[in-house]
Order: sequence, then C-alpha cells, then structure tokens
Amino acid sequence: MNVENAFGHPQSVVVFGGSSDIARAITTRLCGARTRTVVLAGRHATLLSEAAHEAEEHGATKVDTVLFDAAEPQHAAVTVNEAFDKVGGPVDLVVLAVGRLGAQRSEKESPDAVTQLITVNFTWPGAALAEIRRLLVSQGSGRILVISSIAAVRERRSSYLYSSAKTGLDRMCLGLAQSLDGTGITMQILRPGVVRTRMTRGRSEPPFTTGAAEVAENVMRALATERLVIWSPPILRYVAFFIRHLPAGMWRRIADRDE
Repeated sequence: MNVENAFGHPQSVVVFGGSSDIARAITTRLCGARTRTVVLAGRHATLLSEAAHEAEEHGATKVDTVLFDAAEPQHAAVTVNEAFDKVGGPVDLVVLAVGRLGAQRSEKESPDAVTQLITVNFTWPGAALAEIRRLLVSQGSGRILVISSIAAVRERRSSYLYSSAKTGLDRMCLGLAQSLDGTGITMQILRPGVVRTRMTRGRSEPPFTTGAAEVAENVMRALATERLVIWSPPILRYVAFFIRHLPAGMWRRIADRDE
C-alpha cells in the first residue's frame, strides 16, 4: 500500500548518495512538503550526519543513516536492504544520487582509476537498482528518481569517462522504466546540467549552470507528474535536442572550447 498523503507527497524516502549537495537540497524540499521518514545512505559519516540534521530541521520526524562505499558493488543489495529496513514500512520514494565526476586528465591512463569511476557512476547504481526494483515491485508501490546528467546525451573529449558511465546508467534506466509498466512503480530520470556543488567547485561554468536549490525546485514540480525525464533547468531539453543532431565535427569544436 502506498502511504503517500492525499496531496501525493511521499511520506518516506531513501536517498543513496544522501550527503551530496543535490540530494540534500531535494531531501530538505521533500521534508518541507510533508516527508517525515528519511534514510540517508552514503560514504561520509560526517556529511551524512549534517544532512540528517538538515532533514530534521525541515520537518522529518524519523531520520536514519547507512554507510556504504559505491566502489563495492558486490555489497549493493545489502546496502539497499539495510536502508529499506530502517524505514520500517513502505518506501514511497528512492532517490539514487550516487556519482563522481573524477579528474579525467590525470585518471584516463590509469586502469584502476577508470574502473573505479565507472563502478561508482554505473556499476554500483546498476546493481542497487536491481534490488530496489525487486523490493518495490514486491511492495506494490513506490517511485524511483535517478540522477543522471546531460553528459549522457553526447560524449565530450574532456569528460568521456564520466559521460560514458552516465550514458550507461541513463540507458539502463530508460529500459528499467519500460520494465516497470503495470507494476505500480514510477521511474523518473533527472538530467541536470552543470550544478554548483562541491563536485564542480573550481570548474568553468557553461551556459545554463544552476544551483542545487534550483534543481530541487525542478524535481519537486516533476514529482507531481509522470514525466519520465526531468531536465534541470528545463531549457536543457531543447539544448539536448540540438546537441544530439549536431554534426560530429561541429560538436567537437563547440564541446572542446573550454578544455
């Protein structure tokens, strides 16, 4: 049974990557809109504690945390089950905000670094989604929000490692959404552009760069719909269409300007 209230707001949420800036912004907005049970999962205990305190300040009455390492996909199912168990009832919304931008310039010739980047951005989330799907289908209700990226639309020379991993996750989620037809589970994919966060600090800001709060606003509006893909800012939907159809040579000249 879905325990969303009469206004459609999720009453319980599990957030993987719960200490990231975008995840924290979304969580606090959810709590301000009547989410009361929050489980935050992540790698940094101190940041998770800060995020948990924020959730309580914004109205959550039951907040718990789970520690995990996204470099260890073999433990993803255990982490998912631990987080679900701590909710203590139906899970209305799962937010998957796991990812790492990396430093391609220094990592691209390191097999270990490349493996870790792909693992954190694609392999762990993919493994977690398999278990999330199983649990929500068994429950008979729920919603999944996965944070992808506009980088999944088309590769760039300067960030092809991150882009390829996000593309894999994005395409997996599109297929997963189709597999959920008729199950009562809703799937949504967030494709933000560059967002001012700890992960992007010190990097150049291309057009349409936004803040985490703006992304959270877009997410909250989209959660009230059945829209599969959420663009943030919304104009990126049209930018992405343009990017997809540019000739390869022209795209390379535009994409590589800030290298």
